[in-house]
Amino acid sequence: MKYQDEYRDPELAEKIVMAIKQKSRRRVRFMEVCGTHTVAIFRSGLKELLPETITLISGPGCPVCVTASEDIDRAILLCRQPGVMVATFGDLMRVPGSDSSLQQEKARGADVRMVYASFDALELARQHRDRPVVMLGIGFETTIPTIAAAVHQANQEKLDNFLVFSAHKLLPPAMDGLLSAEEVHIDGFLCPGHVTTIIGTNPYQTVVDRYGKSCVISGFEPVDVLQSIQMLVSQMEEARCEVEIQYTRAVRPEGNPKARQIIEEVFEPANATWRGLGSIPGSGLKLRDQYRAHAAESHYDLRVPPGQEMPGCRCGEVLRGVCTPPECALFRERCNPANPYGPCMVSSEGTCAAYYRYHQE
Repeated sequence: MKYQDEYRDPELAEKIVMAIKQKSRRRVRFMEVCGTHTVAIFRSGLKELLPETITLISGPGCPVCVTASEDIDRAILLCRQPGVMVATFGDLMRVPGSDSSLQQEKARGADVRMVYASFDALELARQHRDRPVVMLGIGFETTIPTIAAAVHQANQEKLDNFLVFSAHKLLPPAMDGLLSAEEVHIDGFLCPGHVTTIIGTNPYQTVVDRYGKSCVISGFEPVDVLQSIQMLVSQMEEARCEVEIQYTRAVRPEGNPKARQIIEEVFEPANATWRGLGSIPGSGLKLRDQYRAHAAESHYDLRVPPGQEMPGCRCGEVLRGVCTPPECALFRERCNPANPYGPCMVSSEGTCAAYYRYHQE
């Protein structure tokens, strides 16, 4: 199976579904913690193919969605600083803070630039040496190495005007937080392939050892996801509990040592606040002392009041798997991709957006 089409083969998918139905005897609930998996599951109609014994739950897999209102407010505060240029990935533009968004600030005259990569922001800093350029560090372990590399390069070049506001999130501590809260019953996890190419499988071991929950690192095509579900079902039915890799064509147990090295050199763990999950110890990152001159908070007072959620929005509950999007009174009518009211509808990886586009009521 070397080509993409083979991972979308309907006949192969049907065979895997039949194998799952034959194997699955007990009722189980599996959570995916990756926005790309959420989209793949809804777009391919996988939920409708599975037996009634299997329930799939969408978790906090969208990095834009889990960014807390306070962090959006801090980004907006940076936009309002005289002379500051803010660089951000485009999917953050419309995410609402307590009383504004980056898009609204840009419309009011703030210098907000959309970039495709952290090194685009670095180039802006080179071109505008007389102005501070702040890169908004939003994302999971997949994008963190690129931000770390940009900070390292800026430090080498003595680009003192290149700053980073780190609101990064680490997924394994969030999985720990979900399980320790005991709010939603979860039997196993579909773990993110992209993230795991960086961090490897070891960070998931806590989920296995402490909570006895199965983990399978999955690819993103329909056959990938179905095979991963089959592997989770096999673990459950055979009374096994371990970390397995379905996405073997990209993921190694050790991850990417060079990417991990640059992250560890530039960043250190910090507590972080997640939308819907609250503060989770060790689930964020901050710049180490030798790179602190590139931290936005070293130059600006970023203290803000507690964030205010959008009235009536249940995005936080959706991110925890407590409710599904249609259970929110705002879904579809007041909140839709054309006019997103809550963060889970803003990003294409958000559960509400995926539900809106692909789920048949």
